[in-house]
Amino acid sequence: MFPFDIQVLREELEKLEKESYKEEFWKDQKKAQTIMQRISNLKNQIKEYDDLLSDIEDLEVLIELAIEEEDYQTYKEVEKGFKKAFRETERFKLTTLLDGEYDKNNAILSIHSGAGGLEAQDWAEMLLRMYKRWAEKKGYQVDMLDILSDTEGGIKSVTLLIKGLNAYGFLKSEKGVHRLVRISPFDSSNRRHTSFASVDVYPELDDEVDIEINESDLKIDTYRASGAGGQHVNTTDSAVRITHIPTGIIVQCQNERSQHSNRITAMKMLKAKLIQLKEEEKKEKIEDLQGSYSQIAWGSQIRSYIFHPYNLVKDHRTDTEVGDINGVMDGDIDIFIDEYLKQKPSK
Repeated sequence: MFPFDIQVLREELEKLEKESYKEEFWKDQKKAQTIMQRISNLKNQIKEYDDLLSDIEDLEVLIELAIEEEDYQTYKEVEKGFKKAFRETERFKLTTLLDGEYDKNNAILSIHSGAGGLEAQDWAEMLLRMYKRWAEKKGYQVDMLDILSDTEGGIKSVTLLIKGLNAYGFLKSEKGVHRLVRISPFDSSNRRHTSFASVDVYPELDDEVDIEINESDLKIDTYRASGAGGQHVNTTDSAVRITHIPTGIIVQCQNERSQHSNRITAMKMLKAKLIQLKEEEKKEKIEDLQGSYSQIAWGSQIRSYIFHPYNLVKDHRTDTEVGDINGVMDGDIDIFIDEYLKQKPSK
């Protein structure tokens, strides 16, 4: 039924729970926390499977009853139950496709406005709201790691940490260029404008994942934070920007209260980007990743959001189209994520 064996998950859960009962289990706090998180994830997935199986069994009983009694009202209940079971089955099937090494991790999502000044910056802010609303509907926690606003309006860039099971597995489909077509509210002549913003997504890595980075390859700058955080943030050079010179990758963080904490977070972000880049380019060593790091090519937009002359959101990779553009901008983007995941070939 699904591309995984539920019995394998049950056996893994049993093995990890036995390990957690050992006296020395909590001596290594980081390892113990990782195992406990895996136990929680396994329990949730197994429960979801068992609940779905129970719903299907109840539906089978209801079908037999409808046939036996030839009752119209029971037929309607069967139809309603079938639609619900189908939706839940499809949703659960999608979660089984999230079997990448980091799919279950938290996600770090960055948005950068394209050329075009205020118009593009406003578009970047609209995308920020869309992803925050999507995360809220999923029950995920959203932390703002860095933001570069503009005095005229909108944002030039923003980086979010989105915490929750499978956050990276879902959001990795959002990496690319997002294109907006609309009548600009900033144009007194009411002309149609096209704006671009890039979205970059990579997993947050736990402390056990390590990668060797030469200190001489780093350029570290500190600056005064511009986001929320009170008087302390706005009057000290607590924000940190790290540039990995060989690749050109730049990460920055201003969310934490101290420069030291911001540096630790920025280094975790850099390691995650380097590992992702290494995997994408099939390199064995970080040293092989020379040359300029190009986040996303502007000519390769993955999705268009059209407000004029008609309302349409189209994903160019899957050809998925949605007419309810206001719903999409309010965070209803699961249809695009789901269709992207369905393209993944079965093992």
